Amino acid sequence: MTSDSNAPISELIKPNILIVDDHPFIIEGYKNAITRYNPKEYEFVIAQAHDCKSAYELLQDEHTPEFDIAFLDISMPAYEEMDLFSGEDLAKLIIKKMPHCKIVLLTMYTELLKIKTIIRTINPNGLVIKNDLTFDELLFAFDKVMKCEKYYSQSVVKMLNQSPHNSIEIDEFDKQILFHFSKGTELSEMPHYIAISLNEIQRRRVGLMELLKVKSGSNDDLVKEAKSKGLF
Repeated sequence: MTSDSNAPISELIKPNILIVDDHPFIIEGYKNAITRYNPKEYEFVIAQAHDCKSAYELLQDEHTPEFDIAFLDISMPAYEEMDLFSGEDLAKLIIKKMPHCKIVLLTMYTELLKIKTIIRTINPNGLVIKNDLTFDELLFAFDKVMKCEKYYSQSVVKMLNQSPHNSIEIDEFDKQILFHFSKGTELSEMPHYIAISLNEIQRRRVGLMELLKVKSGSNDDLVKEAKSKGLF
């Protein structure tokens, strides 16, 4: 009995994966885990970038395929010319250009407010605190995302289960005030940019100082504290 050399061979599925991290050894770790995922069914095509600029250039390249999954470190060198300051900004760009791409964000942040802000503004398919990350955990997260399920690492879940009273919420006017302070706009000039009165802006500034426990009264300190908590 002879074998049929023309028998059909099932083709491997070839998802396109993007990894953006400014630490090359971390990228290699992700690649090592991903390529071991169900190798009899998948052959992953992996692209990588090391900062916001190289990621932007890759995304703008007409030869770049649409990605199925993007792994993005939140903290990485910015590309200020294109207003890309973090993995969150890259995620927003990818969602706009490739709406079917699943986003997995990885971060060292462990502040509840920052985590809730990421979920509210990006709604990623995966959110992983790097301290939770092991080889097996990464494979588990990847499996969940491949199956179109949400994955939050253990620390994220623990933080989200905390009392909602521990979180801080601000509205769009407060965010605009913080933004203009970060750009050096004088308080007296803000009504030209924000559709509320100067008195209201002053009242909100005082409220933000109290909310964020900024005792110095410095606008720079207010902006720094707000950014550390992911408020804008």
